[in-house]
Amino acid sequence: MAIIDGKKLSNTIKEELKVEVDRLLAQGQRAPHLTAVLVGNNPASEAYMANKVRSCEKVGFTHELIRRPTEITQQDLLQLVEELNKDEKVDGFIVQLPLPDHLDPEAVLLAIDPSNDVDGFHPFNFGCMAQGLESFLPATPYGILIMLERYKIETSGKHAVIIGRSNIVGTPLSILLSRKAKVGNATVTLVHSRTTDIKAICRSADILISAIGKPFFVTADMVKEGAIVIDVGINRIDDLSRKSGSRLVGDVDFEKVAEKASFITPVPGGVGPMTVAALMMNTVKAYKRKFPEKS
Repeated sequence: MAIIDGKKLSNTIKEELKVEVDRLLAQGQRAPHLTAVLVGNNPASEAYMANKVRSCEKVGFTHELIRRPTEITQQDLLQLVEELNKDEKVDGFIVQLPLPDHLDPEAVLLAIDPSNDVDGFHPFNFGCMAQGLESFLPATPYGILIMLERYKIETSGKHAVIIGRSNIVGTPLSILLSRKAKVGNATVTLVHSRTTDIKAICRSADILISAIGKPFFVTADMVKEGAIVIDVGINRIDDLSRKSGSRLVGDVDFEKVAEKASFITPVPGGVGPMTVAALMMNTVKAYKRKFPEKS
């Protein structure tokens, strides 16, 4: 069994991006710029945002964190998005999800100009991705593809089973793994809450990816010997042995599944850091699209 170390790999990618940014600066160009919008004070969102800010600083991006109170109106948030769309110094921006209940996240995502959509959530980018055209890929699926490529894990002809059908991870990842591409050409099965006999389907997987958001959902009896297991889940559970009273775990029963897997991602330190690295890569791509002559 080998650990897919997302934290180490993401640091390698950030170092590669820093070389690219340093080259731009040496040529007298400006650095890529990423802006993030954070509404309210959701603890998980605060943690994610702090990680993104640290990553921008490590890579050498200029960046801005725009905070807005929980009480912001839909109209005011959409106005902010429109202002960012028109801001020439912004290469890409994200609106951190989830949003407070009174706000419509779909309307906010639709308002983002696809050329600034470095999270890869806009239907325009999703449609381009589905047709194999150039686009910003959703950050988490993109990060998983990079992991598979850098660890030289073969996907062509393999059976990939994805647990969870969200528009953020499961559905786009199913499309990407089935595409005719270097990391692709897999036979993909997407299972979800209405799927019958999920365990049997998972046992047939050469590559098993869980993005369902349920602690320890994937047990050892769902995994065949030698499978590659990618755990996208980030779940907080009670743990009185910790000072905080809780800890992060994935969707996979790591200790027992690791005994059967050939490769496995940990939580934390697996897919999470790669999502941020993919966001950084999308931001550089956005910069190069706007200034092709500088690239």
